[in-house]
Amino acid sequence: MSSISGSGCETLIPLGERKPLKDIERSLIKTYRKTIWTQFVKAVKDYQLINEGDKIAVAISGGKDSLIMAKLFQELQRHGKFHFSLEYIAMDPGYHATNKALLLDNCAHLNIPVIMYESGIFGVVDEIAKEYPCYMCARMRRGSLYAKAQELGCNKLALGHHFNDVIETTMLNMMYAGSFKTMKPKLKSKNFEGIELIRPLYYVKEEDIKRYTVANGISCMNCGCVVAAQKTSSKRREVKEMIEEMKKKFNDVDKCIFQSAHNVNMDSIVGWEQGGEKFSFLDSFEDL
Repeated sequence: MSSISGSGCETLIPLGERKPLKDIERSLIKTYRKTIWTQFVKAVKDYQLINEGDKIAVAISGGKDSLIMAKLFQELQRHGKFHFSLEYIAMDPGYHATNKALLLDNCAHLNIPVIMYESGIFGVVDEIAKEYPCYMCARMRRGSLYAKAQELGCNKLALGHHFNDVIETTMLNMMYAGSFKTMKPKLKSKNFEGIELIRPLYYVKEEDIKRYTVANGISCMNCGCVVAAQKTSSKRREVKEMIEEMKKKFNDVDKCIFQSAHNVNMDSIVGWEQGGEKFSFLDSFEDL
C-alpha cells in the first residue's frame, strides 16, 4: 500500500499588522531561537541535510511553513559553517489571482527572491482525477518541483514538512494503509538523478510556526486549490485532532510517535519490506 503524505492546506489569519522585515528576522533567532531556529539547525546537523557547495532549491508554496523555511535558510547561509547557494522556486499550478498576488507580496516583504513558474497542474488534475485529486496533485507538484530544481542546476530540493506532518503521516499509514511508514528527513529522487529531497523543519512543531507567523502579522495563503476546495480528505485533520486528544492523557505521546520511527526493534517485527522485497520473521526463525 502506498504511503500517505501531507498537503499542508491551511488558512492562517494574522493578528495585527505585518511587522517590518528586520523585526521578523530578529524574532526568528531571538524570540523563537529555542523553538524554531535551534530545532532547524539541529535537524540539519543530525541528518546531514546540507553539505559544502550544495545548491538548494527551496520550494515556496505560499503557506506558513515554506515561508519560514526560506527565512531559516537565509539565516543559516549568513551564519552557518557551510558555503551553499539557494534558489527559491514557487510553482503556480493555476492559483486564483488573489492567492498568487499574496504569495508574491509576502516574498517581496520577506526579501525572498522567488522564481515563480506556471505548471497548469490544477487543470490537468481536474481532468484525470476528479474524485480524488489531492494525491495526484501532490505527486505532480513534487515532480514539477524536482524538474525545476534540476533545470536550475540544484542538487537538493527542500520542502517545508514539519514535526507534526511527520507524526500525522506515521499514524495515517498505520490506520489507513496498514503499514508503518513515515516521512524521512531526506531521500534520493528515483526519477531525477542527482537530486535529494530534504526536510529541514523535521524537528519544528507546527504550533511554534503558527505563533511566529501570527506574532509577525504574516497572512499566509492556503493550498490554493481550485479543484478540490470541498473534496480535500478530512483524514489528516481527524488524526491531528486524535493526537491532540491523546496528549491530554499520555504525556509526550507526539514525541513518542516521532521516536518510534527512530527506534524500530527488528527482533520484534513480524514482517517488513526493503528494496521492494518482502521479508518475514519466519525466514530466520529456525536459525534462532
